Order: sequence, then structure tokens, then C-alpha cells
Amino acid sequence: MTVTDRTAPVRKVPRGYLTVGSTVALPMRRASVFAGIGLFVLLLAAAVATLAWGRLGIDLADLPAALVGDAEGKDRFVFNRLRGPRLTVAIGVGAALGLSGALFQSVTRNPLGSPDVIGLSAGAGAGAAFCALMFPDTVPVPVGALIGALLAMALVYVSTGTGFRNPARLVIAGIGVAAMGAALTQYVVYALERDKASVLTAYVNGSLTARSWTDATTVWLVLLAATLPAALISRRLDIGEMGDDIAEGLGAEPKKAKTFAVLLAIALSAAAVSVSGPIAFIALTAPQIARRLTRGSGPHLLLSALTGGLLLVLADLCSQQLTLFDDLPVGIYTMAIGGAYLGYLLVREWRKGVL
Repeated sequence: MTVTDRTAPVRKVPRGYLTVGSTVALPMRRASVFAGIGLFVLLLAAAVATLAWGRLGIDLADLPAALVGDAEGKDRFVFNRLRGPRLTVAIGVGAALGLSGALFQSVTRNPLGSPDVIGLSAGAGAGAAFCALMFPDTVPVPVGALIGALLAMALVYVSTGTGFRNPARLVIAGIGVAAMGAALTQYVVYALERDKASVLTAYVNGSLTARSWTDATTVWLVLLAATLPAALISRRLDIGEMGDDIAEGLGAEPKKAKTFAVLLAIALSAAAVSVSGPIAFIALTAPQIARRLTRGSGPHLLLSALTGGLLLVLADLCSQQLTLFDDLPVGIYTMAIGGAYLGYLLVREWRKGVL
């Protein structure tokens, strides 16, 4: 017979927390939950449109069979070779870039901060261009992009004198490395023969054309591997937004958290760049859109990942379906999205009288 101690105090969990059993309570804002559900529904709708629209689209009635591997004929070919891998890569790359941007913006406390700013994308483009010029038959372009991204980050790390711990130095060194990488890329595009240069130009602007399940596996393995560490430091990054002194007093160890967050952001961006090329503005805009959806503080890591995936899938949908611009790299569309969003922010701040 079990005797219940009726005198034991009952712990009340404050509002805004998600409880798991009697020992775990996770902070969960209602606005974040609604925003996450809305983003997921929109992402699902965009994914269905990617698979179903167009001349080679899969009929909605046949789509469940394709998803479970029972499709035949044209639908099997379209799903396994054309649109399935491309869609999976788009979601993974967009989520990786969105998460990477959220981590980096939280570290720098700069709404315009992103991995693009510290030269990662430019380094990847330079690496791809250099390998295409010097080792066209020995080093694949994606491998060159990954090597270029890692070398750019190593150069930034050395140039700051403090590693990745000082946000201001990180941004300044990154701008210099990005300029050098862009210069090298443009030189290679100019020096290569015209037919080779056109293929390279599509890659350095970001492209999802002819992607495979291997590419999807690469980016999703890195994304899944980074999710748990990112979740573990999310609370420390949230506290760190109050200032290093306060965070240090609360035991958040802001210097270690910042360094670890930057390393995670680099790994995520490098994985994305290695399979799609440097796609601009996703890492910059996704965290800001996620923040404005909830109007709350914090890094918004999950919402940024969902927003990044949605933005890239929508951009790729435009790339496939807008017949006015055939074979335009998806990175051109993300530049348009990013430019439009930055223009909106400028107009908004101007109306407030800030600018």
C-alpha cells in the first residue's frame, strides 16, 4: 500500500513554461508557439507546391505514394532525381543558414550581422573559383568551396588577435576577408573561358540545380548534429543579450558561449555552402523576420531555422516556375528578397525618424 504525503509542497510552474514530467520546465512563449506552427504550415504548403506545380509536377493524388517510395514511371523519376533531392536540400540549407545567422547575430548583438559579413560566403566562392581554375579535373567545386570557407574563417580568426571572442573585431576582419575573396572570385570568372565561367557564376551565386540525395544527407547530418548543441547554449545566449557583465554574474560564461556559437555558425554555413554555393541574405533576414513575428528577445533559433527553410524553398519555387527568367540561380532570388527586406527596414526607420 502506498502512502501519499499530503503535506508535501506542490510546485507551481509559472506561465510561459512547457513542462516535461515534474523535473523539467522549458521556457516557451505563446507567440513563439503560434509563429512556429504558422511557419511550419507555410513550409509544408511551399514544399507541396514545389513537388506538384509545373509541367513535370506530381499530381496531388499521387504525391503520398511518391513520398513513401511507391511512385512509378514519371513520378518516380521526378521525385527521386529532380525535385525530391532539390527540395530536401533547399529546406536543409535554408534551415542551416537561418540557424547560423541567428547564432551569429546573437553573438554580435547586431541585426545586420550574419556569416556573410565575416567572409565565409566570399571565401567559399573564392575557393570554388580557385579550384575550378587550377584543379578543374581533380578537386570538385563543392570541395573547393568548403576549403575556401574554412580558410577564410582561419584568416579571420588570426586577424582579430582574439579569435572569435570580440564581435567588433570579428566583423571588421570579416569585411576585409570578404573583399579579398570577392576580388579573387571576380578575377577567376574573368580569366576563365566563357562557357566554364557561366557554370561557375551560377555556383558562386548559389544554385540548387541538379542536387542529389547525397547533398541532402550532407547538409542534414550537419544540421541535426548542430541542433542539440545550439539548444543547449540558447539560454546562455539569451542571458548574454543583457551584457557580458550581467551574464558573467549569472554564470552564463558569455565568452565561451560566444566562441561556441560562432563555431556552430561556421559549421552550419560551411555545410550549406558546400552543397549549394554561397546563398546570400537568408542568414541575414531569417533571424530578423523570426524576431519580428514574436516581438520578443532571445536568439529564436528554431524559428530562424524554419524561416530560413521557408524563404529558400519559396525562392527556389520562383527559380523553377517563373518562365521569364529560365535557369536563374536561386541566389539571385534570395538577393532580391534580402534587398526588398532591407529596403523595407530603411523606410520603416526613416518614418520613425531614426534615419
